[in-house]
Formats: sequence, C-alpha cells, structure tokens
Amino acid sequence: MRTFTVLIVLAALVPLRDVSAQSPDNSYRVPSGAGAVSTGIYQNLFIELLGKSANQVKARIDSAFAQLFYGDERTQRVYYPVGEDMAYIEDILHNDVRTEGMSYGMMIAIQMDKQREFNRLWKWAKTHMQQTAGPEKHYFAWHCSVDGSKLDSNPASDGEEWIVTALLFASTRWGDGEGIYRYSHEAQAILDAMLHEEEEPENNGRVTAMFNKKEQQVVFVPVAEAAGFTDPSYHLPHYYEIWARVAQRDNKFWCKATIASRAFLKKVVHNVTGLAPDYAHFDGTPLDWYNGGHADFRFDAWRVAMNIAVDYAWFGKDEWAVEECDRLLAFFRSQGLGRYGNQFTLDGKVLGEDHSTGLVAMNAAACLAAKSSMKADFVEELWNAKVPGGPARYYDGLLYLMGMLQVSGNFRAYLPVAGWHDQDGSQSKDCQE
Repeated sequence: MRTFTVLIVLAALVPLRDVSAQSPDNSYRVPSGAGAVSTGIYQNLFIELLGKSANQVKARIDSAFAQLFYGDERTQRVYYPVGEDMAYIEDILHNDVRTEGMSYGMMIAIQMDKQREFNRLWKWAKTHMQQTAGPEKHYFAWHCSVDGSKLDSNPASDGEEWIVTALLFASTRWGDGEGIYRYSHEAQAILDAMLHEEEEPENNGRVTAMFNKKEQQVVFVPVAEAAGFTDPSYHLPHYYEIWARVAQRDNKFWCKATIASRAFLKKVVHNVTGLAPDYAHFDGTPLDWYNGGHADFRFDAWRVAMNIAVDYAWFGKDEWAVEECDRLLAFFRSQGLGRYGNQFTLDGKVLGEDHSTGLVAMNAAACLAAKSSMKADFVEELWNAKVPGGPARYYDGLLYLMGMLQVSGNFRAYLPVAGWHDQDGSQSKDCQE
C-alpha cells in the first residue's frame, strides 16, 4: 500500500465546463485515471447520445424541478414549505419525513443553484431531525412526522453521508454564512460524529460510529444490533474522496474508506447480472436481515449503479466500473427495455414486475460509465419518462430528478482543488492505494 495523504483545503474552485462546448463531436469519454473533478468536463449524455440541445435539456430539468417542488400539493409535489424559512420533503406513501429525502432534496438544490430551497430544507433538518444531546448527539433521526416530531431517533447512515456532502458543496458554491448556514462548520461537526460518536462520554455503548474502523466501511445503522453489516447503496466512494480532500481532520481515514468502498462494490455485485443486494456483510456476501428479502436486489439496491457510475465519472479510477455498468445494462436489456421488473434475485429471477421510473433513472445514470452501444436506449427511456406523480412520487421522483441531473452533466462536485497538500508540504492528487 502506498502512504495515504492528509489533504488540506486551499482556495481555488473546480472550473465547470459545459461538455457540449468542450466536445462538439460528441466523442468525449472519461479518460482512464481521470474524471470530471480533475478535467472539469461533465458528460451530457442527452446531447451526446440523443442529439438534444442544451436548451431542451435545461427546460426538461427545470420542468421536473417545478413539478416536484412547486406542483400540485396533492398529486405532484414532495417539497412543502413551513413558515418563512423551513421546508421538508415528504414520503407521500408513508406520510413522514426521512433523512434520505431531505438529503436528496438538499443535493438537488445545490446542483440546481437553489439556495433558498436548500436553506429551508437544511433548517428543518437541523431543527427537527438532528439530535442535540445524548449518545446520538449530532446524528439525525432517520424519520419524523411532518409536524417535526421524531418517530425513531435512530439514524440511517446514508442520510448523514448525503447531508455532509451537500453542505460541503454549498460552502464552496455559495460561501459560508452565519450560524447554521456556516455550511463547512456544520458539515465537519457531522463528520466528526460519524467517525467518533462512540467515543463521546455520554455514549451508552449502544450507539456506534457510522463507519466500522476495522473494515473502513459505512454501517447500516450505527447502533449495536445493526452496525455489524452494511447497505451497498450507502457506499459512496466519490463522496469519501471529497471528504478526504476537504475535511479538517481524519483525512487519512476517509482515503482508506474510499479505497475500501471501491473494493467492496466489486465484491458485492453478481458476476453475471451485475445486481447488488439491499444488505450485505462487509465481505460482500448478501445478508437477509430479519427475513425481509434484503439479500435480493430490491429498492435500496437500485442506487448502487448510480454510485458506481458517478464515482467513475468524477474520478475515473477503475475500468471495472465500465465492465460492471455494461453487465448491468445487458441484464436489464435481456428483461425487456421499457418493461423490466423492479426486484430480482441476484441471479436474475423476477420478484417484482412493476416497471419503476426510479430504476429507469438509475440505469440511465449507469450509462455515465458504460461503453455498450445499448446505453443510448437507456438514456432515451429516461428522457421519455414522465415526471413521477401520485402517491409513489417521493422515491421515484427524487431518483428521476437526480438521474436527470447526472445524465445531463449537471451533477457536479463543488470543492477546492488547487494544491491540497500533506502536512509535510508534499503535494498529493487523490487517494491512492
């Protein structure tokens, strides 16, 4: 293993370039060993593969945002303002508010330069979801009632991962404000808890860190009975590498987590179908916790392809991502484009026959890494999909909008990049094995 570097923030921003201007022949691909974080070039597959114009793409994304954030409150929207300065994202089917949805809403807002909506969501999460005392201090209750009362004080690790990264991006894109809008300070406090919560004096031994320090992997839930395994869709190596670059401390660990997560993803997916399970042991073997069918490819697992592809698009670290995304698309193509189901055993037996827009979006995101000629068909299916409405619009809708941002090159890493250094002054480019 090479020595891991401790990376320190300096003050230059990523140059964000429009891929349509950079590659008029539509031939751009992520170079091996490079990605958008270093090149500044983010692929717009709607332009490259479908020949859409930049204006068409922008109009489609703006329309989706308008519907999901400001459409009819009974049939379209998932974003609900509260008072003068707060808002929540509602899981319509379950009539509750989840850190998953709040963090996705925050990330969508930062990507679309919607600071007002971002601040409203962040204040609601900070006010109603974040624990202020006790063994779970700084963690967020994973779901609450729409009135803000906590339904379960336990955190779900993915919520914190997305919230931290959204706050770091906000600090770079908009600058830190005052109080709770000092985004980088808030992000660091959460990062500290995620890695060191169990060391706090008030900890009762039941609450753990969100990362298993031996395995260097994110845990499913940081409480004793659920911290011994992981959720593959919670593995976000592209976020961990960003933390390694911009966090104020523990950079060496976040580098290790980046590398461990990339290695885990290689082990957890099926070698023929490319499907991942909902839950898994740290060694990548599937886990059916409480007999819930989670050793199979179900709703959480939809997101694994997105995470692999965005990591590759941003950092271009391993051509395995290309192989995996090609393998996954080939499986879904074999199930019938436009009609494939949404739940499967890992070897490909159908468990759920609904054709879900959220999964369509995640498969289109996989095309950021895929080389297969069939990827244009998956991108076109997302382009033709309607913005989800009705009772199931929460999960499908948020994944749809994130997929649109990712496939269009509008899901970007906002972070300082020029000259991060080790403490001894030597320069380092990224997290290396």
